[in-house]
Amino acid sequence: MSTPTFFPQDIIIKKRDGGALTKDEIEFFARGVADGKTFADYQATALLMAIFWRGMTPQETAWLTDAMMRSGDVIDLSDLPGAKVDKHSTGGVGDKVSLILAPLAVACGLKVPMMSGRGLGHTGGTLDKLEAIPGFKVNLSVPEFRAILQQVGCAMIGQTPQVVPADKKLYSLRDVTGTVECIPLICASIMSKKLAEGIDSLVLDVKFGKGAFMKKKEDALTLARAMVEVGRAGGKPVRALLTAMNQPLGRAAGHTTEVIESIECLKGRGPADLMEVTYALTGQMLILGGKATNEADARKQMEAAIANGAALKVFREMCIAQGGDPKVIDDYKILPTAKKFFEVKAPTDARGFVSEVDALKCGHAIMALGGGRAAVTDHVDHAVGIADLIKIGEPVAAGTRLCTLHINDDVKGAKAEAFIREAVKFTPTAPKQEPLIQDLVC
Repeated sequence: MSTPTFFPQDIIIKKRDGGALTKDEIEFFARGVADGKTFADYQATALLMAIFWRGMTPQETAWLTDAMMRSGDVIDLSDLPGAKVDKHSTGGVGDKVSLILAPLAVACGLKVPMMSGRGLGHTGGTLDKLEAIPGFKVNLSVPEFRAILQQVGCAMIGQTPQVVPADKKLYSLRDVTGTVECIPLICASIMSKKLAEGIDSLVLDVKFGKGAFMKKKEDALTLARAMVEVGRAGGKPVRALLTAMNQPLGRAAGHTTEVIESIECLKGRGPADLMEVTYALTGQMLILGGKATNEADARKQMEAAIANGAALKVFREMCIAQGGDPKVIDDYKILPTAKKFFEVKAPTDARGFVSEVDALKCGHAIMALGGGRAAVTDHVDHAVGIADLIKIGEPVAAGTRLCTLHINDDVKGAKAEAFIREAVKFTPTAPKQEPLIQDLVC
């Protein structure tokens, strides 16, 4: 049976006028974008803008996800024993959950094949954090990925050029044409990459708030429902947690600082908010993977894996398997270290409690230090960052430490300090605390 042929302009016009595209038309589009011939960049951009304005039905979104997934290699892990479950976060400030969650889930009996991304703008990327560990390799081939997954139980790598090439092209076009904030396109981008990993099921951390991509909870809920529905259409169980991102997660943001905090979590010394989100997401993974009957059962297993050192052992094994220096677990000085540590202290008129720690402004402080990137090709300074960050609801007085900045340049440090001072606000009475985890979509 021959493959239908279309003219790109006819598909563009159809969507521009509010029509629903067929499965064949969507597959033609994805193939054309991936091969770089059938759909020119300007035509793909026109269709992206039409989708941005006209939207897509759930069926169209599912077809687009599937077509993008099949635009390149789809990894087959069916020969590896055990449930393969992954987690994806829509991104935030201080979100180092993946570094803790993957070894923790493995220690509880799962396999975790994780293809991650790099940070862009104020949100950090898992790959950048891992590369703060000397020698850690994230650019691995699919055979290497499979071998480490079989040996260790988890592997954390970057997207290979052969996996979902249509998304790579479309993402770059969306980034420069004002079509990023479109739920069907976000959904297809995330889910096509995750479904191409060879997973059995997926847990999503959909963040909302000042430091998140989605500022409004209702938008995050819409995205969560769309991704769960796409997973269902692809035959993969998906659960999504909605988590608040108005203040950074944990007390560290950056690269070295977040690696240290992640290892501290695996040693049983992690901040309460970071562990709450980590346990919630990993718990859902264990339930989907058939390793726990309910959240209480999952929590008991996870706490045991932290307490007996099993999760930390997996992290060490993953470091070794991916070329990283495992000695960082016991000696943080091996990690990239900043030239200067500067404590930002509360002003003389400060009293009462912390009422706000604006996650976006903290992210801008990381950018100012040189620890973020405005473009994918930008270099990041792994040594700089924020540590010891004060949290909402904590008491404050004149001279109370708000955070410690890890600085390599005094001018950049001064800019970062200004952002921190804008981010942290005070109130005479203790503020009402916002729950971190607000919804489960499944």
